[in-house]
Amino acid sequence: MNLEHCRYIVVEGPIGAGKTSLARNVATRLNCALMLEELETNPFLEKFYEDLSRYALPTQLSFLLQRKQQLQVVKQQNGFAQSVVSDFLFEKGQLFADVTLNKVEHDLYQQIQTQIPFDIPVPDLVIYLQVAPEVLIKRIKQRGNALEQYISEDYLYRLSERYMQFFHEYDRAPIMIVNSEHIDLAHSMTDLDLLLARIDQMRSAREYFNVGGR
Repeated sequence: MNLEHCRYIVVEGPIGAGKTSLARNVATRLNCALMLEELETNPFLEKFYEDLSRYALPTQLSFLLQRKQQLQVVKQQNGFAQSVVSDFLFEKGQLFADVTLNKVEHDLYQQIQTQIPFDIPVPDLVIYLQVAPEVLIKRIKQRGNALEQYISEDYLYRLSERYMQFFHEYDRAPIMIVNSEHIDLAHSMTDLDLLLARIDQMRSAREYFNVGGR
């Protein structure tokens, strides 16, 4: 795979996987535009972390509309004429809905989602950061985000499992599955170079990058 030909690259993974940091680094290295999930503009997110069951539905609906709008703006402005690196896949909303919503809420979310006319753009490449829940918990504690301290371990385990299920079956775009437990893609340019070189060597639609323990 020639990264220079990729117009739309997505970095994904559960909370604490390091997707935003990697997306920033990839965008900088490849001289691409950067499209990040706008967490701070979701008016329900803070309350969601404090009371998940009560605010799950409005939080997920807000993100659904936000992601749609962000992708529409990029398509309308340049049609991905300039390469874009993003830290979210549009379909991630379904994963969070599956984990956080009860049946009635889930059915409503599905109904609303199907009523929103939108041609979802397909990435040229998805980089999925796979991390054990225990490592996610450790990273979240280390980075000290006050809101994230409300996240329960059970929630992270269920979310990680849903991510693994989804990407095990994902076939809409070429995907590089990265075991990011033993590499530092946020701060080590050496590790970043190793990953980008491995992506350039991709010959199939699903490949793996695993450096191993250090």
